[in-house]
Amino acid sequence: MSEYLWISGGRIIDPANGRDELGDVFAKDGVLVPDLSEKERALAEVIDATGYVVAPGLVDIHVHLREPGQGHKETIRTGTRAGAAGGFTTLVCMPNTSPVCDNAGTIQLIRDKAQRDALTRLYPTGCLTIGMAGEQLAPIGSLHQAGIVAVTDDGKCVQSNELMRRAVEYSKMFGLPIMDHCQDASMTQGSVMHEGEWSIRLGLRGWPKAAEDIIVSRNVILAEETGAHIHMQHISSASSVEIIRRAKARGVSVSGEASPHHIDLTDACLRNYDANFKMNPPLRTALDVEALIEGLCDGTLDCIATDHAPHSPTEKDVEFDYAPFGIIGLETALAVTLKVLYHSGKMDLSKVVSLMTHKGAELCKLPAGTLTAGAAADIVIFDPDAEWTVDVDAFQSKARNCPWHGETLRGRIRSTILAGRRVFDGVNILEV
Repeated sequence: MSEYLWISGGRIIDPANGRDELGDVFAKDGVLVPDLSEKERALAEVIDATGYVVAPGLVDIHVHLREPGQGHKETIRTGTRAGAAGGFTTLVCMPNTSPVCDNAGTIQLIRDKAQRDALTRLYPTGCLTIGMAGEQLAPIGSLHQAGIVAVTDDGKCVQSNELMRRAVEYSKMFGLPIMDHCQDASMTQGSVMHEGEWSIRLGLRGWPKAAEDIIVSRNVILAEETGAHIHMQHISSASSVEIIRRAKARGVSVSGEASPHHIDLTDACLRNYDANFKMNPPLRTALDVEALIEGLCDGTLDCIATDHAPHSPTEKDVEFDYAPFGIIGLETALAVTLKVLYHSGKMDLSKVVSLMTHKGAELCKLPAGTLTAGAAADIVIFDPDAEWTVDVDAFQSKARNCPWHGETLRGRIRSTILAGRRVFDGVNILEV
């Protein structure tokens, strides 16, 4: 493997630096450089990117890799390989593992496993509360020292407003962003899908949008009172988008993300009781989808994050009420996002790339998402127009719970490059 890399002739899209032009990208010893000498070019690995987009490696600040403790669903090895196949070079993993990440030892275990097994950069988050039980603050200071990049009880939501206030204050002391899964649990007991026409038709317990809206409002109030930054995960409700929009207009330090499934699918997809469309928060109406897209277009929502949530086939293949929430999304994220935002004409390609690179990286203060000289040579090369048919049996992920199985999408990864070395060639994972 050469220590020099020369990517030639591609359309370079680097939104963080306002760059969108045909040109070449160079790297030396895993770091981006402005150019290579004539001698270095002669020794370089050359990738012809003519006709393709060359962009910073994609960044996902919301994934579940299930390790430790739930290796039958996914592992750091398989999850990061799925990420690489999807064009991602940086992932932020959630703390709802077994045991949960409420102590420095578990964080160190994840970092050690990532050092050995990960094919992307992997950053851990820590719990807001001990055991994710929502009753007592986790040791945020020691988690920060252990190397977390954010705090969250994702998968659960802290119900006590007082406890959440204290968690926000402590997190602010350490400069850690707070990520919140916004769900009023008292309104969603036994709920399995969006509350509306389709829940009535299907005879399933409905999940009202207000359960999300109330907690988003709570978080806006706490961010305004404390001056801390609170990030709202996987927003699904049109009302929540508007609440965040108004808060930002007042200068409140809040942000939000949208997931590819929430901008592409609706609750009508559950008409056949397919548990691969069962997720938390649930798929909502076409009006909610339109509001999420508008929020991404006008900057109310800051980034795309997959909420990659793998489950084993036997866990999903049960009665709908008993199936776990969640879908996988790393290997389809770019194509689905392109479908909804770019191929529909709602957004230009540079803006789509920004939502999937530096925007998320900036929220978690990660050194990722740009092609700036001196940055790590983490790069994705993709063809935004190439068609492919989703086949879960060809996925790198251990899980198969994908709602787009069998669908033809446009937007295919041609290469994923980590620290100047190709780790995915468009077909195969390349071990480094």
